[in-house]
Amino acid sequence: MSDVAPLDWGGLPPDYLARIGAAPGWERDVAVYRERLAEANQHMNLVGASTLGQFWARHFVDSAQLLWLSPRTQVWADLGSGAGLPGVVLAILLKGRPGARVHLVESMAKRCRFLSEVVGALDLPAEVHNVRAESLTLKVEVVTARACAPLNRLLGYAEPFFARGATGLFLKGADVETELAEARTTWRFKAEARISLSDPRGRVISIKELSRVGRR
Repeated sequence: MSDVAPLDWGGLPPDYLARIGAAPGWERDVAVYRERLAEANQHMNLVGASTLGQFWARHFVDSAQLLWLSPRTQVWADLGSGAGLPGVVLAILLKGRPGARVHLVESMAKRCRFLSEVVGALDLPAEVHNVRAESLTLKVEVVTARACAPLNRLLGYAEPFFARGATGLFLKGADVETELAEARTTWRFKAEARISLSDPRGRVISIKELSRVGRR
C-alpha cells in the first residue's frame, strides 16, 4: 500500500465539475441539504454540532472527493449512511446522469426518515434501505462508508457487495494503518491509500479483491 500525493487545489480541483459531469443546480441542492441537516441535527445525533460551521470542507468536500477518484461510477452503496454522508452528496452531484443510483443503507429508522425526506425534497437518484448492510444483496460498482465502523467490521458489512463485483472506497482517519493491520487478521485484500482532499490527516482507502483469511 502507498500514499498518493494530494491534488494541488484551493477548494475543489478546477476541473472537478467538468470531470464528474455535475448537473446545474447542485449548489442549490447542497444548500437545501445543509439546512435540513442542521435542523434535523437539533433532534438527533447525525453529525457533531461544531462541524456544521465547517460544512464545506468537513462534510461536502470529504464526500465529493469520491467522485473525483471514481468519476465514471454510476451505482454506489453508502453503508451506515446516517446523515447522508457521503451518499446524499454523491446523489446530488450525480443528479441528472442517466443510470446513476446511490443506495443509502441505514439500520436506524429515524435516520432513514430523514434521508427519505431529503431524497424526496431534492428528487435525488437515491434509494433508502432501512436494513443492516450485511443483509442486503445489491449489485453496485462501488461500496463506500464514512464513520461507520472500524475497517475489520466494515469489511464484514461490505462483503456481500464485494461478492457481487463491487470495489470499496472508504473514508478513514489518521489511524488507518492500525485499522488495516487489524483487518488483515481476518481478511485478504489489496489496498491503496490516498491523502484526503478535506484533511491531510485523513485517507481514502481503496479496497479490491476481498476474501476471508482461510477461505479459498
